Amino acid sequence: MVLRFFNTLTRKKEIFQPLMKGRVSMYSCGPTVYDSAHIGNFRAFISNDILKRALEAAGYKVKHVMNITDIDDKTIKRSIAEGVPLSALTKRYEDLFLEDTASLGIKVPGILPHAVGHIKGMVKLIQKLLSNGYAYRTEAGIYFDISKSKGYGRLARLKIDARTRSRIESDEYAKNDARDFALWKFWTPEDGENSFDAPFGKGRPGWHIECSAMAMEKLGETIDIHTGGIDLIFPHHTNEVAQSEAATGRQFVRAWVHTAFVMVDGQKMSKSIGNIITLASIREHGFSSLAFRYLVLGTQYRATMNFTWEALTGAQHAFEKLQNAFLELPKAKGVISTSYRKKFFDALVDDLNTPKALAVVWQLVKDKKIAAHNKRATLVVFDEVLGLGLKGLKKDPVPKEVALLAAKREEARSAKDWKRADAIRAELTTLGYEVMDTPKGFRLSRIG
Repeated sequence: MVLRFFNTLTRKKEIFQPLMKGRVSMYSCGPTVYDSAHIGNFRAFISNDILKRALEAAGYKVKHVMNITDIDDKTIKRSIAEGVPLSALTKRYEDLFLEDTASLGIKVPGILPHAVGHIKGMVKLIQKLLSNGYAYRTEAGIYFDISKSKGYGRLARLKIDARTRSRIESDEYAKNDARDFALWKFWTPEDGENSFDAPFGKGRPGWHIECSAMAMEKLGETIDIHTGGIDLIFPHHTNEVAQSEAATGRQFVRAWVHTAFVMVDGQKMSKSIGNIITLASIREHGFSSLAFRYLVLGTQYRATMNFTWEALTGAQHAFEKLQNAFLELPKAKGVISTSYRKKFFDALVDDLNTPKALAVVWQLVKDKKIAAHNKRATLVVFDEVLGLGLKGLKKDPVPKEVALLAAKREEARSAKDWKRADAIRAELTTLGYEVMDTPKGFRLSRIG
């Protein structure tokens, strides 16, 4: 099975060919764990998951790495504001992120490096950039010299003009010079205890160097695929390329796959507007996380997605209809439909066209010429890529243990014991159930 997807670096769809036959190295920019991730973030993570599943369906062994950013300006500022240690704050939001990830049916990458655990690698990388003349020291920290970088900005198709300099200056890690960005920020009182010793001075890493160091340590100097949201193309991914290639002299990433934005009622999500939507708010409205995943699959990953509650309502109804149709199919061993399999994967391998793949799913469901047990077998194969949890669906009632836990959580919520309620939610997730709070009470659903 030959996959074709859009490479941001070349701005065209390409046939994917990994460096090593049968093996794929894939790096995804993960969450900055200072707050709950929003649906725009999760759309990108779902897209990454679909890409990984498609690669696996094509027969590749995928080594997938996703970093956890647990030290940067945002995490430090939040920990100081709340008066809690940085490690406690980031652990709390990492746990919430992983719970949400599980509820979305996302396969957690096999390797989850934390920035705090890879400081030595970052220091070593910065030392190399200093020694080969790509970095320099200032009173504020160690900076990367963009003027020394061959082809800087080619990923983002940049022209270094006044507007670009303004964007670079606004980056949290590039305040020393309009053309350069920070690799290491020297300690200031505002950092509190969040600093590390290094030969060039006590301080902490910049955001960009974190990903380069972790990616190369886990996957090597050249990576097959790097993913993220389109908002990361510049400056983050642009700077990753510059510093990584300056250090190694080799191409850092062969194929870049970026997911487009999520709008809310036609507007960009913004704290100032107050339209940031999280999975928690989706559940509070009575929707399941997998209904949101179904909604995401309805828009090709490179197209801007417009979220509305009406659209999510439609997605949940369609998803529940699909679940019910699947549950009616017999579990007898069936034969996969070759014609439908071809149509499904023809859609998928053409730049991950999930809307077209979903249309094939519904064609199969409605096709009365396909025997029920063969239909089920074919849907199971499709869902190995779509990740909607069809195979795990059961008509069985909720186990007493789960129902009891859910009731205890409701008691904790009534008593405003939010810590206990969150702990019980996490326990329910471990047991394979998602709890949704609605105006009419809570509702339990099976996770994938």
